Amino acid sequence: MSTADPFEEFEREFSGGGTAVLEREEVAEEVTEDGDHDRYSHYVQKNKIVESAVTGTPVIALCGKVWVPGRDPQKFPVCPDCKKIYESLRDS
Repeated sequence: MSTADPFEEFEREFSGGGTAVLEREEVAEEVTEDGDHDRYSHYVQKNKIVESAVTGTPVIALCGKVWVPGRDPQKFPVCPDCKKIYESLRDS
């Protein structure tokens, strides 16, 4: 029976004395969010926006758009459908 350390034997047998580098091509992924094509600010109940900010649940705008808010609404024009619905509700 051999009294040699099995790990030393493994190292002797399999150590090549060098290193290898595996290269991989980096692929840039375009990050888009649902509704990127729809760059409007939408009307949503204020308490729903706060709830969404805390829980991450989606909100529903007056026009029916469903999403999780994450952008500054002041940077976008108001959704014409939301505005029309809001004004009709105010006039009632």
